Parts: sequence; C-alpha cells; structure tokens
Amino acid sequence: MVIQVQTSTYEAKTQEIAKQLLAATQENRSFLGSLRDQMRWDDKLLAWAMSNPGLRVQLFRFIDTLPALGSKPEIAAHLQEYLGDESVELPAALKGMLNFANPDSMPGQVAATTVSTAVETLAHKYISGENIKQVIKTVERLRKDKMAFTIDLLGEAVITEAEAQSYLERYLELMQQLVEASKNWSKIPAIDEADGEALPKVQVSVKLTAFYSQFDPLDAKGSEEKVSDRIRILLRRAKELGASVHFDMEQYAYKDLTLNILQKLLLEDEFRQRTDVGMTIQAYLRDSYEDTKKLIAWLQQRGYPLTIRLVKGAYWDQETIKAEQKHWPQPVYNDKAATDANFEAITQLLLENHQYVYAAIGSHNVRSQAVAIAIAESLNVPRRNFEMQVLYGMGDKLAKALVDQGYRVRVYCPYGELLPGMAYLIRRLLENTANSSFLRQNLENRPIEELLARPEVDLAHAKASQCVGRVPRLVATGAQSRGEEGGFFGAADTDYAEVEEIRIAAEAFKAVRGELGKTYLPLIDGEYVETSESVDSLNPSNFSEVVGKVGLMSVEQAQAAMRAAKAAFPGWRKTPVKERAGVLRKAADLMEVRRAELSAWIVLEVGKPVKEADAEVSEAIDFCRYYAEEMERLDAGVVYDVAGETNRYIYQPRGIAVVISPWNFPLAIACGMTVAALVAGNCTLLKPAETSSVITAKLTEILIEAGIPKGVFQYVPGKGSQVGAYLVNHPDTHIIAFTGSQEVGCRIYAEAATLKPGQKHMKRVIAEMGGKNAIIVDESADLDQAVVGVVQSAFGYSGQKCSACSRVIVVQPIYEAFVRRLVEATKSLNIGEAELPSTQVGPVIDANARDRILEYIEKGKAEAQLALALPAPEHGYFIGPVIFSEVAPDAIIAQQEIFGPVLAVTKVKDFTEALAVANGTNYALTGGLYSRTPSHIQQAQEDFEIGNLYINRNITGAIVARQPFGGFKLSGVGSKAGGPDYLLQFLEPRTITENIQRQGFAPIEGAE
Repeated sequence: MVIQVQTSTYEAKTQEIAKQLLAATQENRSFLGSLRDQMRWDDKLLAWAMSNPGLRVQLFRFIDTLPALGSKPEIAAHLQEYLGDESVELPAALKGMLNFANPDSMPGQVAATTVSTAVETLAHKYISGENIKQVIKTVERLRKDKMAFTIDLLGEAVITEAEAQSYLERYLELMQQLVEASKNWSKIPAIDEADGEALPKVQVSVKLTAFYSQFDPLDAKGSEEKVSDRIRILLRRAKELGASVHFDMEQYAYKDLTLNILQKLLLEDEFRQRTDVGMTIQAYLRDSYEDTKKLIAWLQQRGYPLTIRLVKGAYWDQETIKAEQKHWPQPVYNDKAATDANFEAITQLLLENHQYVYAAIGSHNVRSQAVAIAIAESLNVPRRNFEMQVLYGMGDKLAKALVDQGYRVRVYCPYGELLPGMAYLIRRLLENTANSSFLRQNLENRPIEELLARPEVDLAHAKASQCVGRVPRLVATGAQSRGEEGGFFGAADTDYAEVEEIRIAAEAFKAVRGELGKTYLPLIDGEYVETSESVDSLNPSNFSEVVGKVGLMSVEQAQAAMRAAKAAFPGWRKTPVKERAGVLRKAADLMEVRRAELSAWIVLEVGKPVKEADAEVSEAIDFCRYYAEEMERLDAGVVYDVAGETNRYIYQPRGIAVVISPWNFPLAIACGMTVAALVAGNCTLLKPAETSSVITAKLTEILIEAGIPKGVFQYVPGKGSQVGAYLVNHPDTHIIAFTGSQEVGCRIYAEAATLKPGQKHMKRVIAEMGGKNAIIVDESADLDQAVVGVVQSAFGYSGQKCSACSRVIVVQPIYEAFVRRLVEATKSLNIGEAELPSTQVGPVIDANARDRILEYIEKGKAEAQLALALPAPEHGYFIGPVIFSEVAPDAIIAQQEIFGPVLAVTKVKDFTEALAVANGTNYALTGGLYSRTPSHIQQAQEDFEIGNLYINRNITGAIVARQPFGGFKLSGVGSKAGGPDYLLQFLEPRTITENIQRQGFAPIEGAE
C-alpha cells in the first residue's frame, strides 16, 4: 500500500492547519545567522555542530565524557584531545580558545570553564531539573502556560537489583511530592479537565526494564514476575495519590515482552478498569502499525480505554547498528520519510478508534501534529480522547501555538542529575542537529512546501527492504572491498526476543532429552568401531544425568586411524578445492538446520547457558563458510610473471592433521580447527576433550552427511595421555592443532620438535593456551558500560572462556565507586542450571575444575580482600561468582589462570601504572579498556600486549572474520583463528617458475 492514499482525505485540512502552526513557530530571520550574532556559548556550540559534521561527532563525544571529568585541567585536556583531532575543522573562536600549551594553565582553565558552563546550560534546556524542587518549579511554569506534564526520571542504567528497587522508590517519592505540590495549584480547565471529566494533574513516565536488572525476553516468565510485582506497587500508589502512570517504550528487543507484560497486568481485576495508564508505540518500527491494531483490538476486549502515546522513536542509530552487527533484519525504517508516513497512518488508526483509545501524539513536526488535528476535527474526536505531546526544551513554539488554538498539550520532562542525564542530552542534540530533523529544517527557513510536503512512501516496499551487513571478500591487495555479490556472510544468532524462537528451543531440549544416555563410538576409516573402554559424559548442572556414553579408542585403533588417514591423503589432496569447500558449506547448512538441537547438546553436556550456546553454533557455521571462502581465495595463488617467464606462487596440503579440541567451546573450536585442516586438503583426526565428546560426535554426524570421504576425517575420542600422546608423536603427523592448558600445550610443542624415526618433515604446531586477561577502567570510563562489560566478561560461562576477564585494573579516583557497583551487579546475577532461561551463571565443567577453583579461592582469601562470594546450588558443579578487591599485581590470583568465576580487582594510581600491571603476566591473549580519553585509547592500541584488544565493550565473544582470535607470549603460537592467515598454517607454499622462451622467441603480451 502507498500510505499517503489513506490520509489524502484529510490533506487539504492538514495543509491549512500546518501553515497556521508554521507561521506561529517560524523566526523572521535565519536561525544560524541570528545565533552567530549572539555571544552565548551554548548557542554557538549548537550552531557550529549543525554546520560542521566532523565537529559535531567530536563535540558530542566530548559532552558524553564531560560528567566523568573531575577537574578543570582534565576538562581542558579532553577538550584539546577531542576537538584537536585532525578530522575537525574548528571555527576561529573555538580554535583560539583551545590554543593553550598546558591544561593546567590559566587559558586552559578558562576554556574548561567556558565550555563546561555552556554544556551545562545546554543540558538545562532539555532536562527539566536536577532535583524534585527544580522540577516542581518547571511544571508550575508550564502550567501557567496552560501545559500539562509527564515526568521521566533520568538515572544510571539499572544494572543491579538494588538500583531497580531504588528506581521504584524514587518514583513513589516523586509522585508523593508532586501530588503534595499540586494541592496548591489552581485548576486550569484546558489541561485539568476534558468533556466534563477531571484529569490527573500529575503524570509520571516509567521504563519497564528499570524495574528488573536482568530483564530479558529469553526469560520472559521470570522477567514478567519480577517486573509485575514492582509495577503493581507503583500503580496502587498512583491510584491512592490520584496520579497517572505512562509506560515508555525502549529498545526493539524489549518491545513484545513489554507489551505482553502490560496487557496481562492491565487485564487483572484490580487494574482492568483503570484508564489513567498509558503505553507507547514507536512509528519508526516496521511492525508498529500491526502492533497498534492488536492493541486496539485488545482494548476493545478490555472494555476500558487507555492512552497510547505515539512517537517516532529515539534509538534509530542503535537499532540499525545492532541489527547489522547481529545479521538480523532491520526493525526500523531506513529513511525518515517512511517513519513519517507510518506515523501519519498510525495517527489515523488511533483517532478513528477514539472510543477505545486515548491518543497522545508526540512530535515536533508541524505536519505530524497538523495531520492529527485535521483527522480529529473531521471525526469530531472528543477533546478527552486526544492530546499533543512535545519534549521539554524542544518544539516550545509549536507547543505554544497548539495551546493558543485550544488543544491539550503535555510536555515530557526528564529530570535528574546531569551525569546520568548526559546520554539523554546527546540524543536530543543529535535530533536537533540532524539534517533530516524538522526542527532544524524549520529553523533554517526551508520553503513551506518542502517542510509540509506529504511523505511519499510505499510502506509495503519500505517494510521489505530490511538489509543486513555483509563481510566482504578479501582481495589480493589485502584491502577489504564491499560488494553485494560474493564474500563471507556471518550466521545470525537466534533472536530470543521472538516468541517462536523460544518455542523452537524448548522443543529442541525435549527432543535432545529423549536422546540422552546413548553410546557414541570412534569413527575409523568411515566405520564406527566398538571399544573395550568407555566414559560417561555428565551434565555438569546435574551430575546424576548421563548425557552420553563415549567409546574410548585404544592405541591400536589409533594406529589403524593413522593408516587410514595416510591411505586417504593422496585422493583428498587432489580433490578440487571447490569440492572440498562444498563439503564445508554443506556442513554449515546442516548446522543451521540443526541449530536449536546443537545448542541444547552444548547446554546439557558442558553447562553453557542458552544464548552463549547458540552463539557458539553461529561460530561453528561461520568457520565452515569463512574457511571455504578463504581456501578458494588462496587456491587462486599469486602470479609474478615477467616477460619470457611465468612465476606462480601456490599452496599444497601438508599431510595429516591431529586436532585436539577443548571442552569449553566443544563445537566451535573443534569445528574450526577441523574444517580448516580439511579444506586445506589434509586428512584430519579429531580427538576431543573427554567431557565434551558427545558434541564432537554430533559434529562427526554432520561432516559425514556433508559428504566427507572415509579416512579423510576420523573421530578419535580417547585418553589424552595415551591416544593423544601417540598421535602427537606419530612420525606421519604433520600438523597438531591444539586448544587447552599452557602445561599440555608446552608439552605438545616440545614433543613435536623432536624428530622421530622415519619422520621426513618438521611438525607444525598451532596452540592456543589461555590467558590472564585484564580489563583496565580509567577515570573517564562510562561506569554503567564498564560494570556491565566486566560482569559479562568475568562471569559469562562461569569464567571458563579463554578470553574471560580474570583481572580488572581500576584507577584510584573511581576505584571505590566501581567496586561497589561491580559487587551489586554481580549479586544480581541468576545462578542455576544452564538450561533455565533465567540463568546467567551456570556450573563449572566437572569436579576436578570445581575443586581446583575452590583451592584458588582459599589462596585469594589469604592474599586479598574478599569483596563477594555468592552461594551456589549443590546438585551440580556450581561455584558462585567470587570477587577479590585490593589484589596486589603479583598475587597468585592475579598471575595464574584459574578458569572459573573468580575476579581479582587491582587498584592503581594512574593509567600508565594500569598498563604496566596489565602487561605484567606471562600471557597475552585478550584484554579490554574502558575509557573516553583518546590518548589512553591510542596508547592501549600501541602498548597493551595482547592479541585481541577490546575498547569500551566486553572482551569475550570474538566473531569470525570480524575479530580473528589468538594471542602471543605464553597464550599461544600460530595465526589467529577466523582470520586471513589461519589457513596458511595448514598449507605448504610452493613457487613454480617456467621459462617460456623457445629459440629466443617468447609470446609478448600486446604484440601483434
């Protein structure tokens, strides 16, 4: 459907109303010109940001950092670092102000004072007060102008249960004080009543996710229970006080769960008749029109109207980026015209159903408000049933014009301290300064016809164009080219915000549980063979549950496997690369089909929580597709021809590869090492860790179904000390790909270096051997982001990832605040069986691991302060997260890899010391930095000794072809997995030169 046809009935009236409103809002002269004539720095900053995209980015980054900066020299230094960037073309006035030699100098302090004051003034334009007293003054001023209000509490992100409880209590206090103040307010008919009905003078707006720190669509039931308990308290108190409550909408991932929780709650007998409650619809979402239709149908069934606030949406950049990173369909419209058209369509839908719903039209776009008025007047919608809404500090003139024409206007007033309010401020500044912003276009005096033009968009077509990002093919220059055709395309993780995906996962668990306890045998030369010995693989969440029985092969059977590999090698070596790559692509497709089942096996066999298990399946799929693509690239070779001579640089397989895979990424790492060896033309024997041999048996089934020839791939479970040692030392082994402990890795490296009788080659060892990974948090860090990132990195999969954070190094000025929030955030985690959707921290792998970790905890108690030790269930191999504070850099728990949920926090005086402490171990795998200081970020990039550095994000979850993974020092040897050099380790390069001259004659290109 082309949406403008629907609203064309109202177009003439819309244009007439819009022109009246526009005339009331427009300035007599150029906005930018008038700003430049003024001397107020806040106005100047905004004007410069509008006219200079480079300055806009850096200025907003500086503003984001500003609240964390504790002194004028710090502010001056950051001003220079951000605005002195080469990408920024500075206006003369700003350039002059920043031309100081030293941040401590008087000019530096003047610059700091000027800019921070200007930013504070800007913040006060959009934030209605820093405390309740200021807010009451603001709303009293609004009421004098005949405007109603709704108050939104700004604050730190809710990442702890203590903060969620505090959020509720602060709203209860806010309502109490506003209602108390309202007793002295005289009645204003325009906003305090409509059609003879009294309206609540006080309204608050709340966010559902702030009522529960672990709010998660995957755990819909748990989230609903926790949130609903707190909402009931809020709604009961609001009724007692006579205040109304409106529920905001947040990120797309939370939308369906938010609507479901509210609909269920508002059908309860206690709340069914309430009409003083509201919900929100975001028009930039592609499914918002359908959501509105469903809400109206639900309200018809409910029998009592509620308010639906219609807004465009405030998280467009975030939603777009997340979808592209996750390879998910875009949930938002990709252009503003489509959002505007959808907004008008939903406006019409709401107003045409005014008997069931009160519409609140939230927009600063004159046309959007005019459409609403035109429809409302044409349909004679009662004044009670619709109102206009604007944000505080935006659209002030529009609000006044609407009030003057007799419409009810409500101003959305955020309040709170400037520090947590800065993220809100930046969203408003981005909105105000964007080229597509109606406010900006109006201020720039664009032609009326352009400003008020009907959005001409085919929404059905716009809905379909849900593009996602593609990782491009690597070209010979080493550069990355972006082409729509060809190239590696990453697998999309499951989106558990989709109810259907949760149902599929539940079905998979049911099916897998029906398969538990089966026997899995070694695969030798295409046949499964019986063994005299077997081992039970147990569910670490419940060690009485046997996941499967695994046959352990003997050394004699390992000999047979080596013979089969040797016999199969000549044929596999000569199999065309396209055919070998085809096997990998087929395997990837089969994994995609069996994704939910494979995730369930991972959860049950190694105790990995559901989302992380699903991401591991994605990684395995990505390895197959990426290495297939890479081998085809390498197969083309390199041409170095000169006149009279051809020169070809090509690759050939090495021979037989032994893959020794770990239990912590039982599918992804086993698959990645195996398929890399196979696609390069090597015959491969996979020896998995004993505790994860069922999952590698499933990988074996997939490779067989994908068409791997017999003898080319063999599944060889067995004891490491026997079968593993035999394969490593075998003279026909060419490559050993290992992931595991440093102790075993070093032993393999030493044994592989010894030439065995009959061995005619040097063995290639690829070994990933763990880390003692540190995250540095400096004084400019966003603590919300840093605490969440550290908690995820340290306690995700119970700290059992090679990349897990086991040390956090914090500078002294923020140390106490950081540790306090870190402890509270960790306390809020759910510990339990990996299968449960609420679980964030599951078990450790087995009894040996549990006992070893407990020994380290005892050592930690002797050398540091125990800040937190959470209790854990007893029916599995559980250890609750443990945090030690005041840990010395050379303490055992700060130096040795523990591989469990134990985190050491070290205090340092400054960033230089932090970097020295971070580099002070034998490992160099992963590390992180939370900082908003450009020079610190630059220094970390140059001097932080690690293979994978993550800045301002968690340090786990490397993605194939995005963050190739691997380290150096004693963290490992070899090229990074999932990167452009990885396959080279499985290949021998050759150069072939041919003289093509005959009797002095050679073909010369271009000659006749």
